[in-house]
Amino acid sequence: MKPQNCLILALFLQVLVLLNLSVGVLSADNNNYTRNDFPVDFIFGSGTSAYQVEGAANEDGRAPSIWDTFAYAGFAHGENGDIACDSYHKYKEDVKLMVETGLDAYRFSISWSRLIPNGIGPVNPKGLQYYNNLINELVRNGIELHVTLHNYDLPQALEDEYAGWLSRDVIKDFTNYADVCFREFGDRVKYWTTVNEPNIFAVGSYDQGLSPPRRCSPPFCVINSTKGNSTIEPYLVGHHILLAHSSAVRLYRRKYKEEQHGFVGTSLYTFGLVPQTNTEKDKAACQRIRDFYLGWIMEPLLHGDYPNSMKESAGARIPAFTSRESEQVKGSYDFIGIIHYSSFNVTDNSDALKTKLRDFSADTAAHLSIEGLLTAEEYPVTPWALQEVLDTFKIHYGNPPIFIHENGQRTASNSSLHDVSRVKYLHAYIGSVLDSLRNDPELRRYPKLSAKWYNQFLKGTRSSLIAAIELKNDSSLVSVGHLFQ
Repeated sequence: MKPQNCLILALFLQVLVLLNLSVGVLSADNNNYTRNDFPVDFIFGSGTSAYQVEGAANEDGRAPSIWDTFAYAGFAHGENGDIACDSYHKYKEDVKLMVETGLDAYRFSISWSRLIPNGIGPVNPKGLQYYNNLINELVRNGIELHVTLHNYDLPQALEDEYAGWLSRDVIKDFTNYADVCFREFGDRVKYWTTVNEPNIFAVGSYDQGLSPPRRCSPPFCVINSTKGNSTIEPYLVGHHILLAHSSAVRLYRRKYKEEQHGFVGTSLYTFGLVPQTNTEKDKAACQRIRDFYLGWIMEPLLHGDYPNSMKESAGARIPAFTSRESEQVKGSYDFIGIIHYSSFNVTDNSDALKTKLRDFSADTAAHLSIEGLLTAEEYPVTPWALQEVLDTFKIHYGNPPIFIHENGQRTASNSSLHDVSRVKYLHAYIGSVLDSLRNDPELRRYPKLSAKWYNQFLKGTRSSLIAAIELKNDSSLVSVGHLFQ
């Protein structure tokens, strides 16, 4: 990564948009919009993760995470986070750039192994000082903080000790780590995300072996691996993440909420879904994909249990919640973060259920076309897919407060600063969010010009085009013109 590009990538790779779909707004055409077309309290910002930007991987007491091990083994295309964007030393420059850009908010993650090097035990004073310095600099400059506790970077010490997220031991250790963060930073941080995209972390890391700790089993591996079990580990990891998340939320509500007045949620990787054909089979396959990738996390958060389609396909391979666990998980969120980049085609693959040896993907009984996702190519611009995702959460998952935590175009690390393709992408997707905001969920009634003319006619007023023209000056018509055209 070229140094001159680093800050640009760190700050503009992702756009953070805070959205609550209970808000209605009327705006101009989304091809020609401004910031003023959004509600006054609508928040725009940017986001990064610790391993992408901090650098200083071997400085001031930081210990390796599973991502360091992954990178040092050569699985990250020869790159690592030893220097990254050097935000550890240049955080003041980063914050200055945020202010100059006009950002309202900044989302970043804490490196668990920088703050608590062994995952458990004493806090690293230098790590604590760094995050306090960063947080204070953001606060001084009026930047709203959104902090993620875990982004693919479990301390390697815990992976070595008990296989990390595969063990129930991680629930207690994660809760203790969260406790440190809430205690030390919660007086200034109001928005906490526990685990970043647990759905994709569990599948990518424990079924396909694409990301650390690279566990999988043949014939399901995308990589060569000698450790793992793709048939059960993704479900087990997802289960432990839900329990760790809900444990941290329970801790916050019991110990910190009254004084700090903050909010805790989690984020999910999402994508638009297109049935490959207009057949009922492919449409049903789309619903199964939603169940497995979104319902997997959302149904327990809403109802305390997994979707029926998952339990039927995975059977005993998916863990069951005890009554106490179910109650703990249910309702354990204040918001949901959405990570969204693209859309995929879905084809029915019901024959997969005839095979006894199945992994997570086979259990979906659907084929998800992800061509291009794992390449260096740019994402196609499909802003309708983001609208579909927002509608899904509104209609099917309780209309929670939504934070669009990640959305942006992929460009090469050594690409030009003149990233026109990213501008086009962001313009289309922010416009898509504006379109979603236009929909008035209260379905309020506004009479059009023709309705008011009709009203005058029915009252016996002599009809004429002159009267209609005069009605155009009616102030009650001005604000709704773009909603009902």
